Amino acid sequence: MSDLVIEVEKIRGKCPVFKKGDRIVLRGGYNLDTEQTDALCSHAMGSLLPFLQVLNRGVPPAELGLAKDGEDAFINCPDPGEPHTGGGTVTFRIKRS
Repeated sequence: MSDLVIEVEKIRGKCPVFKKGDRIVLRGGYNLDTEQTDALCSHAMGSLLPFLQVLNRGVPPAELGLAKDGEDAFINCPDPGEPHTGGGTVTFRIKRS
């Protein structure tokens, strides 16, 4: 199992939890590295969790509909952002390392 690095790629609106460049690091694909993780949001994790194990096992992101091509996957958090919630929609880039 490899490590997964989930990085905040883009924020539309204002996210109260993340800023661009923040990272979530999962050692072995499932063990949260609290020292290397900048922030964690339960709403965002809900959208990420269904894909983490399959990405960690090497399924290409394009096969899952998470990228056009390449090694990195892209997933959005479920917050619709302005003007609906006052929050922001975060796009995450997931890399295997």
